Amino acid sequence: MAEFKEVSADAPVAQKVTVWFENRFPTAFSEYKKHMSEYYAPKNFNVWYFFGSLAMLVLVIQIVTGIFLVMHYKPDAALAFASVEYIMRDVPGGWIIRYMHSTGASAFFVVVYLHMYRGLIYGSYRKPRELVWIFGCAIFLALMAEAFMGYLLPWGQMSYWGAQVIVNLFSAIPLIGPDLALLIRGDYVVSDATLNRFFSFHVIAVPLVLLGLVVAHLLALHDVGSNNPDGVEIKGPKAPKDAQGHPLDGIPFHPYYTIHDIMGVAVFLFVFSAIIFFAPELGGYFLEYNNFIPADPLKTPLHIAPVWYFTPFYSMLRAITSEMMYALVACVLLGALLGVAKAKLSGALKGGIVIAALAVVAAMLTIDAKFWGVVVMGGAVIILFFLPWLDASPVKSIRYRPGWHKYVYAVFVINFLILGYLGVQPPSPIGERVSQVGTLFYFGFFLLMPWWSRLGEFKPVPERITFAAH
Repeated sequence: MAEFKEVSADAPVAQKVTVWFENRFPTAFSEYKKHMSEYYAPKNFNVWYFFGSLAMLVLVIQIVTGIFLVMHYKPDAALAFASVEYIMRDVPGGWIIRYMHSTGASAFFVVVYLHMYRGLIYGSYRKPRELVWIFGCAIFLALMAEAFMGYLLPWGQMSYWGAQVIVNLFSAIPLIGPDLALLIRGDYVVSDATLNRFFSFHVIAVPLVLLGLVVAHLLALHDVGSNNPDGVEIKGPKAPKDAQGHPLDGIPFHPYYTIHDIMGVAVFLFVFSAIIFFAPELGGYFLEYNNFIPADPLKTPLHIAPVWYFTPFYSMLRAITSEMMYALVACVLLGALLGVAKAKLSGALKGGIVIAALAVVAAMLTIDAKFWGVVVMGGAVIILFFLPWLDASPVKSIRYRPGWHKYVYAVFVINFLILGYLGVQPPSPIGERVSQVGTLFYFGFFLLMPWWSRLGEFKPVPERITFAAH
């Protein structure tokens, strides 16, 4: 047991209260020092580093508003839509709570996408932060599950039919598909049983997983230290330190970055509030107009599409047609040939690669393209987990990579946005072709990264971070 600290009788009341708590709960104070006041972060953070704290802010907004919504929401197929209308029209302040929650869902994905992009361009997934990145990708996956299940709860037309389409995709899995879809729905169609399942997962199960992953993400980050725009380690054995052992290129997270992040929070809340008060539907992207119509199992909307943050992956799903399968078969065979020709492997391993490729091709030609669309859609998220081992660049940050690498990343972003736009639009022959090319580029960006990330002339990385006070 730690010794009690003494405090002077003439000390201010605030100091007495602080010491009283510290004597009885020293773990909290030591953790505060470890993760805040004595956690040294690089002093060259830029605006890209706002999005981590903003993600925490939106998570809090979603939890608090969700608690108030659950007080009035009825998870019953006969009452759900009416209970949402009751919240909007009759509950004092209910309309702003509901709009904060619905806008917060989209804001969460905006912030998380930008946060992940920052990690991509600055190499924040590289050694020793592989586990930080993996926890982050798991958060993204849990967030997608949380958003999908929450999307069903208003029980509007798009909620109902969107869930019907997405859950039916699981039936394309060979052997277990139909039973798995039945288990998820709890019935042969999306019904009251589905609503209750999704409600329980949305309110209890997935948030607990999400919070656990967020804690793991932060603890893993603070154990290895934050990355920075230069990709230079400030806490390594060779990093310069002062007499107390603190890194010379770092500053305490509190108060410097807590104050720094307040600016980002202020700008975010200004934009967030403007959307809530003036454009909560944002032209039908944040809240689709069809979702203001009660769910009707007998009337299918003309065009069913998920919310905007799922549409890039939905576009990849729709891109996998019977015709597209031949292109994918060619990619598998080409990849196997390159692996056999270029890789320094034994004859047995090369033979194994050939046999595996032929088995995959046989499966691709015999199993329905709908299943492979589901595989591609899921693979588009799962491939992110392997990014730390796909990037073979000798430097972390985009600052010190060849100039043309920036254009590759720019094309990747534009391609992702185009896929997202096509996922909102009704199917068309031209859109199908563009989404097929975009899908090939998306996977090519990652699968060919071990090759293209090593090409070009790299700039020398400085021994210490570059920083100019402002």
